[in-house]
Amino acid sequence: MALNSVTAQPQPRNPGPNCGYLFLTRLDRLLARSLFERVVGWGTWVAVWCMPGQRRHSQAYLAAILGRPPTRREVWRHFFTFSQSLMRKLRAADGRSYRCTLDPQSTEFTRMMAQGRPALLGTFHLGDADLLGFMLGNLGRKIFMIRQQVDNSPETRSLARQYQHSVEFIWVNERESLLFALKHAIDSGGSVAMQCDRPDFSAKLEPFDFLGARRMFPVTIYHLALIFRRPVGFCLGIPNGPADSIVYASGVFEPDAGSKEENLARARIHFQAFLGMVERHLRLNPYLWFNFTPLNPLAPAAPAEVQSVSAASR
Repeated sequence: MALNSVTAQPQPRNPGPNCGYLFLTRLDRLLARSLFERVVGWGTWVAVWCMPGQRRHSQAYLAAILGRPPTRREVWRHFFTFSQSLMRKLRAADGRSYRCTLDPQSTEFTRMMAQGRPALLGTFHLGDADLLGFMLGNLGRKIFMIRQQVDNSPETRSLARQYQHSVEFIWVNERESLLFALKHAIDSGGSVAMQCDRPDFSAKLEPFDFLGARRMFPVTIYHLALIFRRPVGFCLGIPNGPADSIVYASGVFEPDAGSKEENLARARIHFQAFLGMVERHLRLNPYLWFNFTPLNPLAPAAPAEVQSVSAASR
């Protein structure tokens, strides 16, 4: 199982001072919205200048999605769009209203959620993903969110207090208790939410088409689905204003009585379809990709006998 590959890591932290998020929340309350946006814009230029690693990763991603080297203004806009998403999260953590609406076209996912079926829910570091687990908990489901614990994340603690009736955390940092916590969550009838784009914590990587290349993505969620016989649904939280977002969801992958290989072949098709949806949203707004880390690695040259996703779908 992929999660067995997690190794102990020093607890990470968000960039900036420990009081940074509290300062932003208070400044947001003090200043008029237009003035606050200008202050955040100036601060974003400082962040672009002072974070060379994240700036390089932003440039690499934007070059892939735009098909050309990005301008400095486009890199700034990428950082600024992330800052806007952060402020939506901070405002929600501060107790201000935030609305999340399911896209009416996402019928399979909506039906699964309405039925109250325990499920495995996947998303990416894109748009308002950090709020998705909390918002889905409002649908009357118990959500266990797999997250990486960081030192200076007061907004996560605040949101956890507000949604303690419907949301619990499973910390990926705590390797010694991770599998036990995951099994407990699934056995208790809860739905497990995880972000499935970064390969850092997974040994189950497979190649898929994304941004014009074959790239490696983690597929741990499907192996868990086969072990625990739970459906899989992916969703994205796309901003739709200063205090709301729309949830766009994939179809639902259902493990069946077929062999493991047959189920995984269907899982690959399911995940590739979700990646297609992700890319369509990014083509509309490239700045919603919030991985300021290396792009998913290119897939190694595959042996001739290994079927591609497209071949498996025929």
